Amino acid sequence: MNPRHIHFIGIGGIGMSGIARIYLLRGVKVSGSDLKENKITEELRQMGASIYIGHNARNIQGADLVIYSSAIKEDNPELSKARQEGIVVMKRGQALATLMQGKNVITVTGSHGKTTTASLASYLLLEAGFSPTVAVGGVLRNIDTNARIGDSDFFVAEADESDGSFLYYTPKYSIITNVDREHLDYYGDFDNEIRAFGDFMNRTINGGCLFICGDDKNLITLAEKYKGRLISFGLSDASSVHPEDIKISGLASEFDCLYKDKFIARFSLPLGGRHNISNALSVIALGIELGIDIEVIKRAISGYKGAGRRIEMKFKSKDCLVFDDYAHHPTEIKATLSAIKNLKSDRLIAVFQPHRYTRTKLLMNEFAFSFDSADYVIITDIYPASEPPIEGVSAACLYDKMKEYLPEKQIRLLPKAEIVNHILRIIKPNDIVVTLGAGDIAKTCDELVERLRR
Repeated sequence: MNPRHIHFIGIGGIGMSGIARIYLLRGVKVSGSDLKENKITEELRQMGASIYIGHNARNIQGADLVIYSSAIKEDNPELSKARQEGIVVMKRGQALATLMQGKNVITVTGSHGKTTTASLASYLLLEAGFSPTVAVGGVLRNIDTNARIGDSDFFVAEADESDGSFLYYTPKYSIITNVDREHLDYYGDFDNEIRAFGDFMNRTINGGCLFICGDDKNLITLAEKYKGRLISFGLSDASSVHPEDIKISGLASEFDCLYKDKFIARFSLPLGGRHNISNALSVIALGIELGIDIEVIKRAISGYKGAGRRIEMKFKSKDCLVFDDYAHHPTEIKATLSAIKNLKSDRLIAVFQPHRYTRTKLLMNEFAFSFDSADYVIITDIYPASEPPIEGVSAACLYDKMKEYLPEKQIRLLPKAEIVNHILRIIKPNDIVVTLGAGDIAKTCDELVERLRR
C-alpha cells in the first residue's frame, strides 16, 4: 500500500521515530501521539509531523495507516478507534519490514550491542559510498540521526527481538551479537527465546551470509543446524574473525584482526570495552563480505563516533567526567562499568534506574552482582515502561539485595529528584559519574551536567 497519512502511536520512542522520519523524508503526511514531550517529538514536529501529547481517539483522524509500538496496550483509545474504523493497523516491526521490501537488507540483532553494531555497520556503508537507508535504535552520532533514506537498495536496520518482531524480516546479511536472558516477560522462558533466535537465523535468504558471535555458546549450538553461509566473529581464536595483540587505552583500543588465521590489518577503535571489539569485528567481517576495501573499513572503524546513550561522554572538566549509558541489563551494566573503569579515576559513581518491574523481578540477583566495578552506587525508583507494579518488586528490594551481596560497597537509595543534589554534595576531584538505564534517567544526567557547568 502507499499510505497518504500515517499515524504513529508511541511516536516518541527511538524505534518508532526512525520509521516516522523515513516516511517524512518520503513526503508522507505523519502524525503521532505519545504520553510525554521529549527531544524526539520536538525534532519530528520540526520535520513536519503533527504531534499529540496524550492518547485520544480523535488523534487518528484522516489516517489511512496506524503504526503502534510494542509498549501500546490493546485497549489504547487510538488503536481501538483505528480497528473500529477499519483502518489498516501495523506493529512497528511489520512497518519496518514493509519499508525493507525489495531492498538489500542488513540486520543486526542480539540481546546486547545491537544499536552500537548497527550504527557502526551503517557508518561503514556510508563511508564506502553505498548510500544505505538506515533505521537504528539510537542516534548515530556521525550523522546525528537514527534514520536516513539512501540512494541505493541497501537497507541497514536494527532487528528488535524484544517482542519477536525480528521474525518479520528476511535479511540478506545478518549479524547476531549474542543471546542472553532478556525479555522473558515476552518469551516465557529462555528456551523459547533461543528458539526464536534459531528461527531468525533461518530467515537469512539464500546467497546471503549470517555473522554470529563465536563466544556465545547458544549461538554456536544453534549454528550447528544452520545450512547457509556463516561466519563467526569473537574474541577467542575459535572464531573465523578474531583479534590479537589487543591494547586498551581508556575508552579506546587497538587490535590486529585475523580472518581465518590470516592477518587483515591493525584497527583503531574509539569505543571502550572488550565487548565493543567483538561488535567491531562483526562489522569488519561484514565489510570483507561486501568487498569493501580494507583501508575504507579501517577509516570507518577509527572514525566512528558512537551511538547516543552508549557510554556517551556528557561532561568533561579537569575535576570530573560524566557519562550516560542505556545499560539496563546486568550483562550490559558490567560491560559499561568495566569499560569506564579503564579511565583510572579515583572513584566511579554509578547511578542506576531499573527498567521494568518484570526485568527487575526476573534478574534481581544478577543486578545485585553487576556493580562490582563501581565504587559508589545510587539506586533510584523503577521506570515502569507502561507496566503495572508487581508486589514485592521495587528499587528498595534491589537495594536490600545489593547490601546483602556487597556489604562493603557504598550504596544509596534515592528518589530521582534528590540525585543531582546528592552527587553535587559528594563529588570529589578525579571522580567519574555514569547514569545507567533505559528509562528517563538521561534527564537526571542532563540536569547534573547543567549544574556542573554553572
